[in-house]
Amino acid sequence: MKVVHISQSAPRDACLAKLCAEVYGQQAGLTPLVVFTGTQNVLFGQEAARLLAGVDGNGKPLALALLVLDEAGQGMTVTHACEFIEGAKARLIHELSLKAPLRLEVNNAQDEAFYQQCGIKRWFNGAGNWRIGLAARHPAKSIDELSPTVVLDDNLILRRFKHDPKAFTEAKEAFILGLNNFPESL
Repeated sequence: MKVVHISQSAPRDACLAKLCAEVYGQQAGLTPLVVFTGTQNVLFGQEAARLLAGVDGNGKPLALALLVLDEAGQGMTVTHACEFIEGAKARLIHELSLKAPLRLEVNNAQDEAFYQQCGIKRWFNGAGNWRIGLAARHPAKSIDELSPTVVLDDNLILRRFKHDPKAFTEAKEAFILGLNNFPESL
């Protein structure tokens, strides 16, 4: 598997739409659209997020992962990931754990075990029921050294959709366009 940073806007938007659709499914209401729009307009605009794909020898996407920077710019949190063939997500996360200062946040033992198998070996107890995992390249030595991950204001995006029907229509059309133009090869 080769890891590809998707930086051109058209394939990036298409892959982001596919990632949101895969992660949230069809019964998720506006959540996939809110994440898509916020990531596209805010996180990518501020260069606070990267979209990466694990591809086969022909460039066919096998898995996708969205990494969002922390506020200090030292680490990257895997906020969303999906796979199109079994095992591809684990291989992508493993490859990323070797190359990037990854951070993962999980709230169940099953997810923690999955990410441990992907190479995430350092784990800390976070707030509430959350566990925070760090790859070997992450510079933090303790939970106190972690900076918060950059986050979207979902409510602000929803309010904009509610009060600006044109913005909602444009976002919905961009999302559907992305889904319809998911690349066969990157």
